[in-house]
Amino acid sequence: LTPEKRSVNGAVLGPFEGGGAITDVEAWESERKGAIRKALQQYEYGMFPTASQTRVLEKREIDTAAFGGNGVVEEWTLSATASFNGVEATTKTVMDKDGFLFQIVMPADRTGPVPVILMETFCPWWDAIPHPGVSRPAGSDPVVEEGGGIITFVFGRFICTPPIEEILDRGFAIALFYPSSVIPDSVVAGDAELRRLSSGYVDDDTRWGTVAGWAWLYSRLIDALEDDERFDKDGMIVWGHSRYGKAALAAAAFDERIDGVIAHQSGTGGASLNVDKPGESVAQMMENYPHWFSKTYASFAGREEELPIDQHQLLALIAPRPILLGNARRDVWSDPSGAFLAAKESGPVWELYGSQGLAQERLDRWHPDGDIAFWIRPGTHGVVKEDWPAFLEFLQAHF
Repeated sequence: LTPEKRSVNGAVLGPFEGGGAITDVEAWESERKGAIRKALQQYEYGMFPTASQTRVLEKREIDTAAFGGNGVVEEWTLSATASFNGVEATTKTVMDKDGFLFQIVMPADRTGPVPVILMETFCPWWDAIPHPGVSRPAGSDPVVEEGGGIITFVFGRFICTPPIEEILDRGFAIALFYPSSVIPDSVVAGDAELRRLSSGYVDDDTRWGTVAGWAWLYSRLIDALEDDERFDKDGMIVWGHSRYGKAALAAAAFDERIDGVIAHQSGTGGASLNVDKPGESVAQMMENYPHWFSKTYASFAGREEELPIDQHQLLALIAPRPILLGNARRDVWSDPSGAFLAAKESGPVWELYGSQGLAQERLDRWHPDGDIAFWIRPGTHGVVKEDWPAFLEFLQAHF
């Protein structure tokens, strides 16, 4: 990073705001955070809605003694409305019913409000929650013992279904959601739905991409959960792997009700820096997944050093809330070193809050109680058996 890019609170934003270092939390909160959010939207993620609404259409109790008697399973139906410049659009129906679905699994023996891990998953909910009572399309297997098929073979057994019983034993609830059911992970269908939801926004270059849309959906789940006294308002944790790790970080940067983040192998457009990197470049990502980010971001392909923002500023927006950045040694495509450097370079903002930020001097010195905890294991891209014990250590340390 150049000295200008290295600064998270100096004159790095150029034409957007006046320069000068921020030396106290009040100035950071009132002046610089808003400027960085504006720049991240204009140059990378696209613009978020100017207003949003969420309605809980239905709560359905499925099982009060699931997963060996330790879990309560519920299915909620939500409807979310995005407003751009006063023009509103509501999410489409799913499975021929109003609204979209997400599932909750919570400890059956809870004695008070429980923290919640909000998860966006690669697999449909009927694969991710192995319970015959969850809604599923006609013709699908009525009982799923371990879903996901080929994707679990390639990317690990937990890419679809988390270790539910272990999470319950630690006292955490799960709110699990399949984002493609609302905003498809598709160049054509995803772009069409984003355009429909943002029909009041006219600048196509800075229209939001699916990562911003998925981040927005995390917040809509929180709208619903925070009104239920069974869930801890100070324990809303977003979890995401790969593309959904990008969305989890963006959600926390733009929604301060999120109390912690686990972003596993989030890579380019997530925790890893845009410049001077091995692995996936902005150009490669936007060629393969042009719907993920704004057209403006794509326009910097091959000249990433000219971007006036970088991912250490995204991480800085989350301070002082705890972040876990997960990685794997052979997953060079996701650039663990770039994520480690971004975490390190966000440090000055953590210091404003009297926190240390990244406590590790090396990638492989795991500190689950750190403000920014950096986890790296052997292997490649995916969610495998070694990952969840580390995630649970982090959660136990902070929540």
